[in-house]
Amino acid sequence: QVQLVESGGGLVQAGGSLRLSCAASGRTFSTYAMGWFRQAPGREREFVAAISWSGVNTYYADSVKGRFTISRDTDKNTVYLQMNSLKPEDTAVYYCAAGIERPGDYWGQGTQVTVSS
Repeated sequence: QVQLVESGGGLVQAGGSLRLSCAASGRTFSTYAMGWFRQAPGREREFVAAISWSGVNTYYADSVKGRFTISRDTDKNTVYLQMNSLKPEDTAVYYCAAGIERPGDYWGQGTQVTVSS
């Protein structure tokens, strides 16, 4: 069982930056693939970024490539999403996810990110 708690969301102007954090409970954090998803009002939840259990492999949605960076700190049981050059279309609730094969077995409650134009 893994519990995930996101933090770091907020209101930022277009072009600004935010760093989201996802703190995970459990001693097996290092064995899980981790990821970030987002859901904007009236839209389906979509993939944003993922990182392998080893931290070696990272994956990004085309819409965020070059602007967002996912990373993990195994000592702190935490995964991060650094978001730069934010756009109004990045506005959404951002969710952290964990999984054995791929993120999605466990979900956090979400953190709101709002980007003003």
